[in-house]
Amino acid sequence: MIAQLIGRVEALQDGSCIIDVNGVGYLVQASSRTLAALQPAPALTKLLIETHVREDAINLYGFADSAERDWFRLLTTVQGVGAKVALSVLSALSPRDLIGAIAAGTRPG
Repeated sequence: MIAQLIGRVEALQDGSCIIDVNGVGYLVQASSRTLAALQPAPALTKLLIETHVREDAINLYGFADSAERDWFRLLTTVQGVGAKVALSVLSALSPRDLIGAIAAGTRPG
């Protein structure tokens, strides 16, 4: 499993980035919060990675910090919440705001 990438930011796209690690470009899906924290190409960066292996794909999800990665892991255990929905939630709410929303019983949006 890939748990971390340290490399150059090659490209920032809507919902993803490409991180070049010694000549290999990894496509990493990430929340808008994590993508906004990245410096533009060709800055050196470090992302924590959650690797999802499926029959037809290997998907990498990147996080600027462990709190966001831990919430992603927790959210994806909820029935009906996949990786895309979890990233959307984390794009809308920081981990701290998510805790507050859950405690208050409110929904984002």
